Amino acid sequence: MIQTLHIQNVGIIDDLSINLNSGFNVLTGETGAGKTLIIDSLGIIAGGRFSKEIIRKNKDYSFIELSISEAPNMEDTIVSREISLSGKNLCKINGRMVTVNELKDFMSNIIDIHGQHDNGRILDSATHVQYLDSFAGINLKNIKAEYKELYSNYLSLKEEISKNYGDEKEKQRKLDLLKYQLNEITEAKLKPNEDIELEETRKIILNSEKISEALNITDLELSEKAIDSISVAIRNLEKISSLNEQYSNSLNSLKSMYYDIQELSSDISSYKKDIYFDEDTRNSVEERLFTIQSLKRKYGNDIAEIIKYKDSIEKEIYEIENSEEYIKKLRENLAKLEGRMLEIAQNMHVIRTNSAVTLAKNINKELEDLEMKNAKIKVNIVYNEKGEFESNGLDKIEFLIVTNVGEDYKPLTKIASGGEMSRIMLAIKTVLADVDKIPVLVFDEIDTGISGKAAKSVAEKMRIISQKHQVLCITHLASIAAKGDNNYYITKEILNQKTETNVKLLNKQEKVEEIARMASGDITEISMKHAKELIGA
Repeated sequence: MIQTLHIQNVGIIDDLSINLNSGFNVLTGETGAGKTLIIDSLGIIAGGRFSKEIIRKNKDYSFIELSISEAPNMEDTIVSREISLSGKNLCKINGRMVTVNELKDFMSNIIDIHGQHDNGRILDSATHVQYLDSFAGINLKNIKAEYKELYSNYLSLKEEISKNYGDEKEKQRKLDLLKYQLNEITEAKLKPNEDIELEETRKIILNSEKISEALNITDLELSEKAIDSISVAIRNLEKISSLNEQYSNSLNSLKSMYYDIQELSSDISSYKKDIYFDEDTRNSVEERLFTIQSLKRKYGNDIAEIIKYKDSIEKEIYEIENSEEYIKKLRENLAKLEGRMLEIAQNMHVIRTNSAVTLAKNINKELEDLEMKNAKIKVNIVYNEKGEFESNGLDKIEFLIVTNVGEDYKPLTKIASGGEMSRIMLAIKTVLADVDKIPVLVFDEIDTGISGKAAKSVAEKMRIISQKHQVLCITHLASIAAKGDNNYYITKEILNQKTETNVKLLNKQEKVEEIARMASGDITEISMKHAKELIGA
């Protein structure tokens, strides 16, 4: 759910933070106070489009931030979006910069906005299959999961078959190229880490003069000075070692040191022999490194990657040279896969067909409660007899509606009234309240064109939904606001010649007064009594 909504520089909103709660959150207030701007801000943070005109006058940017808890697979998520006059977008999820599309994809699992001009999800027939499948429950969920896995393999096999090297000329061209690459790598006879060893040798070659000088001096100092000096010291200590144990211990240590230095001197002498490189050796190292570097530019960042690429070439050459047999095997695997997918798709079709009847019946009952008695929803399922598999099987699913007696069923997109569309969405959400995974639902002026019994029914539906979801609702009807768990009052005031929006969470008494004001326009003893009746009803 949304914990905090922070808005800066949006229309008349200067800097506004709203701490929201679970359940049914109702936003009311005077006309022009900024209620719609709050919904617009939610639309922007959900990845929606925006106009630069929404940026507050004399400001360079607008900023919206949400603090979300219990997001899918995440906790305590901070989402933000900053838009500037230059058109620049800066979107972040937990501090990580993302694209607008990435933000939109993420927020599509968090928030669902329904207003006079924003019913995108319900108008998108791609979501209709999600609604139906959610309603169908666990039986469909289990077999659909298996189908999804098979469908992924199906696409891979189809791609593997379709890419099979085109016509004979194309096949031969690719084969020639692969064999050339294979031959080039094979002839190089690469060894693991060979380049590292050659680089070390090259480093020694380039510094051979400096190394030789240092080794010669070190050898001279050890063999002609250090060893002779220690020999003299040993001979002198031998003369007195029998007189004192300490002298004897020092003599032993010195002898040990003498042997160590002798061994070290021998090692230095051998290093001197190894440091000589003739011109052929130098050229050989440089040429070998050049060859390896050339292969790296073509086939991989290091020798391990080049060898791995060589293995993939050999595999592809084999597949091309044995393509007829290979494709035959692929087609056999594809046929088996399609057989199982067809079986599952048919089972899904049966479950969906049965569930569609019940879902439509339940939605139509809700529509009747919402004073849309002549409106009827039908879940239309078209089964693809040609066996053209898609991600959800062989069914194309679309919600159709008729709003008046005697008319034909039409797609939801043909419904012009935003108020009707919002109530249709409310009916669907009420039926799917227990299975819908979107945690936050926003309804903007869903009460347009309704009153009386219909308004009370709308309020009841939203209250039911709010038991499983966080609901935010802007309303002008007292009967809807009365059912709110949390009521927020939006006001505007002029400070320093500027209009600013403010929001306040109402206490119990303030809520009664606001309901009274909405019901009659004035706060009187009668309107207060009526407000209490609405809240308690």
